[in-house]
Amino acid sequence: MTAPEEPPRPAPPDPMKGIRGVFAATLVLEAIVVLLALLVLSKFGDGATPLGVTVIVVIALLMIVACGMQRRPWGLGLALGLQVVTIVCGFLFVPALGWMGGVFLLVWIGLLLMRRDVAQKMARGELPSQRS
Repeated sequence: MTAPEEPPRPAPPDPMKGIRGVFAATLVLEAIVVLLALLVLSKFGDGATPLGVTVIVVIALLMIVACGMQRRPWGLGLALGLQVVTIVCGFLFVPALGWMGGVFLLVWIGLLLMRRDVAQKMARGELPSQRS
């Protein structure tokens, strides 16, 4: 008699897929916060100028589009580029964007450190999904 065949093992979950989900969720939250800047725009600086409103809406829309691009290899670069654009537009057009961009820059630094830590653990085989 032959030994019964073992069923094939399912592939282990990809931890980077979860991290990309966190990146996408952060972009959605950042887009909401950027759009909330429209509420306080009239209280600071020159007020709600058409240019300021347009910049805020375009940046928020680009962030929402970028959240869907996180599965692409260049998705993280797009998200970080939008972060730089947010900060630069804060200096040029809407100071509130600069403050929010600075706060979210700290969030992105934390996320990148978390990603690096997971990648190092993956390389060493220390993740729970890699243990047999």
